[in-house]
Amino acid sequence: MRIVHQDTKRGFIELVPETLDDLWHLSHIIKPGDLISSKTTRRIQDSTGERLRSDRGIKKTFFMGIRVESISFHKYTGKLRATGIIEHGPEDLVPLGTHHTLDLKLKYSIKITKEKWSRWAIKRLKSAVDSSKKPSAIIVAIEDDVADLGIIKQYGIDYYGPIMGGISGKRIIQKDRGKNITNFFDEVAKTLSGFEDIQGIVIAGPGFTKGDFYNFLSEKYPELAKISGVENTGTGGRVGIQEVLRKGTIEQMATEGRIAQEMRFMNKVLEEIGKSSKLVAYGKKEVEGASNAGATEMLLVLDEMVREADIENIMNLVENTGGKVMVVSSEHDGGKQLKALGGITALLRYGIS
Repeated sequence: MRIVHQDTKRGFIELVPETLDDLWHLSHIIKPGDLISSKTTRRIQDSTGERLRSDRGIKKTFFMGIRVESISFHKYTGKLRATGIIEHGPEDLVPLGTHHTLDLKLKYSIKITKEKWSRWAIKRLKSAVDSSKKPSAIIVAIEDDVADLGIIKQYGIDYYGPIMGGISGKRIIQKDRGKNITNFFDEVAKTLSGFEDIQGIVIAGPGFTKGDFYNFLSEKYPELAKISGVENTGTGGRVGIQEVLRKGTIEQMATEGRIAQEMRFMNKVLEEIGKSSKLVAYGKKEVEGASNAGATEMLLVLDEMVREADIENIMNLVENTGGKVMVVSSEHDGGKQLKALGGITALLRYGIS
């Protein structure tokens, strides 16, 4: 996420979403009643209602603002759609006061205007912006004795390398070849270890080298192996890195990482409930009481509920008393378990009566 302009006194923030997770975050930050503006494309009719062309009309792209009535994120297509009443736009192209659906897209500027920005919403945006400064994943395109690294960040990709192994050549005897392979793999692994906060590694390339490197990591660098996956590509180098990007592997890994974190906290909640512990609360009334007492350390809220005013008040209360808030997706088993608990639960610093 990249913030272009922010003026919370006037109630608006202009930003650019850069990943699918950014769109998912925005689907819970944008609420009915907000005014959002972005580029849209429409087929235009003339004043008599006839198409300007006899077939399908003429497409025109322009900025439009709507007062939001509903917002929906479609995970399979990666689209965020907002429907509402048109409040501003070129009046010669669109009739104000009519309904329209805006497709909010990656890399397109979105201006969000709210009557009041909650502390939770501001913090969530800041977290998304901060994460863009860290490498979310690294693609290692490895082939024979050459490795190229693609460091994935929310704003784009940085390339590192190539790292050369010196393995090839007729004069290399078998003993030296094995040693050179180990040294090459070790150099690539140490380079990967130098990056902080890596969420995932994709080891890609043609042939067997990628599998051999993964096996090397499993034996010598198990912490790197835990966050690594293997992907077949037709070639190595930067072309291989681009092939991985086209396959959508990175987006899948990022989503899986977020889901894994949500599942860990839900398992902790269920564990505390199973022990009849006083360090857990669930259901709106019980969680609100614990939060009012300042006892909430971690609040888990189902994504379907974050737009409710009373839920947002609880989230703000937890933030104000030093607790953390996690929005849990309703699309996985952890979300379904949370829904069965009323959609909101809290892990507590201390038990309350």
